[in-house]
Amino acid sequence: MGVMPVNQLLLSMSLPMMISMLVQALYNIVDSIFVSNINEEALQAVSLAFPLQSLMFAVAIGTAVGLNAFLSKTLGEKDFEKANKIAANGIFIEYMSYIVFALIGIFASAPFYASQTQIQSVREYGVTYLTICCVCSFGVFTQVAFERLLQSTGKTVLAMITQGTGAITNLILDPILIFGLLGAPKMGIAGAAVATVLGQMVSGVMAVVFNLKYNKELHISFKGFRPDTALIGNIYRVGVPSIVMQAIGSVMTYGMNLILASFESAQTVFGVYFKLQSFIFMPVFGLNNGMVPIIAYNYGAQKKDRVIKTIKCSVGYAVGIMLFGILMMEVFPAQLLGFFNAGESLLRTGVPALRIICLSFAFAGYCIVVGSVFQALGNGVYSMIISIARQLFVLLPVAYLFSLSGNVDLVWWSFPIAEIVSVAMSTYFLLKINRDIISHIGEQR
Repeated sequence: MGVMPVNQLLLSMSLPMMISMLVQALYNIVDSIFVSNINEEALQAVSLAFPLQSLMFAVAIGTAVGLNAFLSKTLGEKDFEKANKIAANGIFIEYMSYIVFALIGIFASAPFYASQTQIQSVREYGVTYLTICCVCSFGVFTQVAFERLLQSTGKTVLAMITQGTGAITNLILDPILIFGLLGAPKMGIAGAAVATVLGQMVSGVMAVVFNLKYNKELHISFKGFRPDTALIGNIYRVGVPSIVMQAIGSVMTYGMNLILASFESAQTVFGVYFKLQSFIFMPVFGLNNGMVPIIAYNYGAQKKDRVIKTIKCSVGYAVGIMLFGILMMEVFPAQLLGFFNAGESLLRTGVPALRIICLSFAFAGYCIVVGSVFQALGNGVYSMIISIARQLFVLLPVAYLFSLSGNVDLVWWSFPIAEIVSVAMSTYFLLKINRDIISHIGEQR
């Protein structure tokens, strides 16, 4: 972490995570492809579940981001006893979060769907799907917590194996449980949910086993454990802004679904877009997962040049990935939608949607990396401010105003407009954090 050439280190840390997240994105897409073969109402139900599912992931991943950054910095300072305590407290708060979402799944699924659609079949499909995903979500929180422990000590290949195995498990079980193959009961949309949670459980179990067997830098023990409010506070100091930043995405998605409700097939198109864009964004998030511990470690070790070079390399790779995403959606929008059994209405709304929204990718790669830099340096609040401004104060208001025209194509332009605002704010805060923190790294030594 402190001596390997930066570009080589970044690739060795990031590539396994990028590959595993590509597999994760692929299974998200294939999951919806299988569901679309039930009918379009089932596909719409899965699309409408996204805001609450993404909120669950926001809490799990955001907490883990705080855990990862705090743990990597502590390991960089060679304080191994404190690192073990941080890991135990991080696992504890992940499981407390699971209990909250299990209760949400039981009591909030029905009103959540009722607020978004009047179509009874979509509601019924959705409540079945979302209840299973939330009540059995302990696999998500286990997987995320223990994978981040592996990442914080540089074992990203093991984290890749856990994610990849869970995703492959989901892919195999999806058609079997949805359509009743190989003697299994035909479960329909419930089968999609069960396949998802079983895949997450497999990943979680593997992540626990890998930590116990291979993660020698950490010795996690809950013997005589008591929550340490000071350590939990430090985890959440970085984690809460990350949670809020990702949760804002849930609010944005929910709000956008309400705006799009009056346009034919628009909600389904929006859900399909999120599945497709994950294939582009997930590798960038994998890049970030490799970048954050490198920056946090070298910040703790007071190595400024390595911090700066890591940032520059990460931005370059992220922008390159996003340009590839633009090319795919501009050239092959109909073919991409065709994977989801798209009819004439879905294609009519979806083709211009993909071509317009993907223009925001030109700016998104830079913004995502810079936001993670803030988190790695303990200033996640900057990322939170940018995310709130982009999604709540620009994207949704602009989308709503454009929707008043009655032309859904105008609504999609809110995405590139919001991303331009994000670029400006990200650059401002990057210059500020460079002046206040990065430029002073190593001075005390």
